[in-house]
Amino acid sequence: MDFIDYYKLLNLDKGASESDIKKAYRKLARKYHPDLNPNNKEAQHKFQQINEAHEVLSDPEKRKKYDQYGKDWQHADAYEEAKKQQQSSGNYAGGGFNQNAGFGGNQGDYSYSGNFDEDTFSDFFGDMFGSRARSQGAGRGGHFKGQDFNAELQLRLSDVYTSHKQTITVNGKNIRLTIPAGVENGQTIKIKGHGGPGVQGGPKGDLYITFNILNDTSFKREKENLYQNVELDLYTALLGGEITTKTFDGSVKLNVKPETQPGNKVRLKGKGFPKYKKKGEFGDLIITYNIKMPTKLSNREKELIKELQKLRS
Repeated sequence: MDFIDYYKLLNLDKGASESDIKKAYRKLARKYHPDLNPNNKEAQHKFQQINEAHEVLSDPEKRKKYDQYGKDWQHADAYEEAKKQQQSSGNYAGGGFNQNAGFGGNQGDYSYSGNFDEDTFSDFFGDMFGSRARSQGAGRGGHFKGQDFNAELQLRLSDVYTSHKQTITVNGKNIRLTIPAGVENGQTIKIKGHGGPGVQGGPKGDLYITFNILNDTSFKREKENLYQNVELDLYTALLGGEITTKTFDGSVKLNVKPETQPGNKVRLKGKGFPKYKKKGEFGDLIITYNIKMPTKLSNREKELIKELQKLRS
């Protein structure tokens, strides 16, 4: 298996921060997403590699192993366990490793003394776990879970107001899933068993989907609550009255109190966004009043306002 430099793949250096990794992944995932590159096997392969790179580099533990062991990072625990066994039995010293001492049997004498670099470790690990791993299940740690996949799904805010089914394509496979109402921007859900195939009979990996919710409405959303600014004309604000305003799924009539001030708020219970995985439960809609001042006053209007000014003074 050819070594894939995850950092190079995402156009990053080894000192990249978590934020840098996330930004690079999102940019490339959009570029090579199968939905945008139908029937393009090269783009699908690139998309799979990008997901793999993000999965490893975004996880501190996996990234640490990858930085140390390169392409064999997934087998690092097995290697460390074997090394510990040899240390405890007295067959390991100063970086030296004897295969027979660690696993028994007469499979030939593989030994190495010194520090492992990336290529040496890959060859050594392949010799140590290659044919014997296939016949013996890779020793104690033979059953490895498959690679987890990461994908990003872009939806509109109006899409997630109700639960619905959607088909997505990941690594050339169509997956039909139910998207619950109320899912949030940046939220990640796990689809069990839809990752890469297991190793040596191990379980399949999982698929992690991160939602990118675009707000296509006039409402501001904060979890299950919605916020909206509503304009009142000066006269309704002063004298009170009834207005009709939009809600997310329709409209509602409101009674405006006399002498309503700019910035006054009204909370409409249950008129907000659905609560995630709580069927029938909704947040609130919070309305903030803005007062719209009249323009292009007539001479008569100006006279009346002056009279009002005199009365108020």
